[in-house]
Amino acid sequence: MGSYFNPGNIGFTKVLKNQIYIDKSLLIEKLNRIVETNDCYVCFSRPRRFGKSTDAKMLVAYYSRGCDSSSLFNHLKISQTDNYQENLNKYNVIYIDMQYFYNMSVSVEDMIELINEELIDEINENYNFSIRRNKISLLLNTIYAKTNEQFIFIIDEWDCVLRDANNTKEDKDSFLVLMNELLKEKEYVALAYMTGILPIKKYGDESAINMFTEISMLDAMTYENYMGFTEKEVIDLCHQYDMDFSEIKEWYDGYHFDNGVSIYSPKSIITAVTTKKLGNYWSKTASFENLKKYITSNYDGLKDTIHRLLIGDKILVDTSTFSNDMSSVQSKDDVLTLLIHLGYLAYDSMTKTVYIPNKEVTDSFVSVVKEVRWPETMKLIEKSDKLLEATWNFDENAVSRAIEETHESYVTSPLKYNNEDALATTILMAYYTAYDYYTIIRELPSGKGFCDIGFIPLDPTNPAMIVELKWNKSDDYAINQINSRDYFKAFEHYKDNLLLIGISYESDSRKKDYKRHTCRIQKYR
Repeated sequence: MGSYFNPGNIGFTKVLKNQIYIDKSLLIEKLNRIVETNDCYVCFSRPRRFGKSTDAKMLVAYYSRGCDSSSLFNHLKISQTDNYQENLNKYNVIYIDMQYFYNMSVSVEDMIELINEELIDEINENYNFSIRRNKISLLLNTIYAKTNEQFIFIIDEWDCVLRDANNTKEDKDSFLVLMNELLKEKEYVALAYMTGILPIKKYGDESAINMFTEISMLDAMTYENYMGFTEKEVIDLCHQYDMDFSEIKEWYDGYHFDNGVSIYSPKSIITAVTTKKLGNYWSKTASFENLKKYITSNYDGLKDTIHRLLIGDKILVDTSTFSNDMSSVQSKDDVLTLLIHLGYLAYDSMTKTVYIPNKEVTDSFVSVVKEVRWPETMKLIEKSDKLLEATWNFDENAVSRAIEETHESYVTSPLKYNNEDALATTILMAYYTAYDYYTIIRELPSGKGFCDIGFIPLDPTNPAMIVELKWNKSDDYAINQINSRDYFKAFEHYKDNLLLIGISYESDSRKKDYKRHTCRIQKYR
């Protein structure tokens, strides 16, 4: 067994010994269907901490010749499939961790030379004949011509060169030429499986390596169950570790794909259930620095978009302009698309919108926004703190004034101004810093319907709050609806410290400037 040529199963053996292992071996069944076909090129792009390297080690262990991995896989789901034995340890595998070679090199040119040297030396050691070639692709062509043997390529962190903004276009082009020469239209390729954060680099409508089926956070194709932990897998872990699934879901859910599949970050879930602590585990990663870099970019409207995302809005995005290159970001849409690939935004393919997926990621955004101290954001934070204090102190006039001011500032279109949805957006924007103290849920199912906004306290010493909104109906009418429809049913644990809040906005089409906000706050009795 070598480092790059048929590395064996040691890496996956260690994975199986981890405290938590979720069986993703049915990915092998899907890949077995495309081995030695024209569709044998697959590129998985997903964020850090979503299990890319774990899957790569599993595939290396399954396909590599020179070892017997049956004891590792006989108890996994793949062993129950018809094609399990067909390819088990039957192929010569070439495993390339691009990040390793990149870290070991002083330049991209040096990296390319190192890859060729290391792979040529190791592969030659495994054949009786010695073939002198200065490129790995030429060596493999010759071996295939002599032996008719095909190879399976497992390439981890394939896009590391493209993600480094310090690399020139010439550097990136040289790297893509290497990938093209190694893989494209080569008869010796039985399967090419690549992982990375970014999809394949675009050049206009073409790509240097455009033969890959791309599975990404924008479109998982039919591989949704292998993009992270599924909801069922997380529920099972919560039962095993005696954790409240509803709290886990609130903190880490939010990445939704077609067919109703939701996925979770494996690293976040494993850390949460094993430590029994819910928290933000994203801010300690390298991608957190990228978040700061890109949301502070000076693109028109980006600051306002970030604010609206933080209050739960979904924002339309055109993902087609992004060139899959972190140094070629040229617009707000490019930033939003890149943040989807980094995992800081989730994508709704039906509505073509982006949104912040969960509380963990919201915390990361809030941390960055506070750190960069946008003047308008700091002013919003200050006003929001005062509004929350006024609410807790039953200062109805102060609450009314604050909401009216926010309504005027952030909802500028007359067509959008006069409706309850715009008022709900206003409330969430006005209570901007309340996310530090509450889980905030719009259209919360409760009693005989849905309350407009529910504020569930993170600290039980703070009051829970039910907010009902009305346009051209009184705040008392809103309070009466909370009571008549038993909206407090969802707040059974907070009835000793529960506020009922009715907020009304009144306008008169005959009086252009007549806009009146009122508020009624009552303690639940």
